[in-house]
Amino acid sequence: MTLKKAIIWVDGASRGNPGPAAIGVIIKDEPGRLLTRISRRLGIMTNNQAEYRAIIAALEKVITLGARQVAVNSDSELVVRQINGRYRVKKAELKPLYQQVKQLQGRLEGFTITHVPRQQNIEADKLANAALDSAVD
Repeated sequence: MTLKKAIIWVDGASRGNPGPAAIGVIIKDEPGRLLTRISRRLGIMTNNQAEYRAIIAALEKVITLGARQVAVNSDSELVVRQINGRYRVKKAELKPLYQQVKQLQGRLEGFTITHVPRQQNIEADKLANAALDSAVD
């Protein structure tokens, strides 16, 4: 089976902002079948850095799965607007992450990223928080 289009739901979480951070990613095929989940701790960073890292992890994974078209859904209005070119990336710590997303985006035939309300992104949010909750400090 060839994966034509991947539908991705991402969330980055940071407790403390900056603080302990994690990502949650849900990747589905176009009919809506679950392909994979990612739930991972990142270390200390901001919410926005975690959001970018969630997108990067998702794009790296779907590229290895052979996806050529990707639709990303995120509840981070700032990050979505930065990637779509509506906002400039001003924070120095976000610029390399933004560039990495753009580089990965360039490897795809089609790419969209859409802002969704938080209540529509519950599954990815749960994965990010589960990674934070499972940590032993």
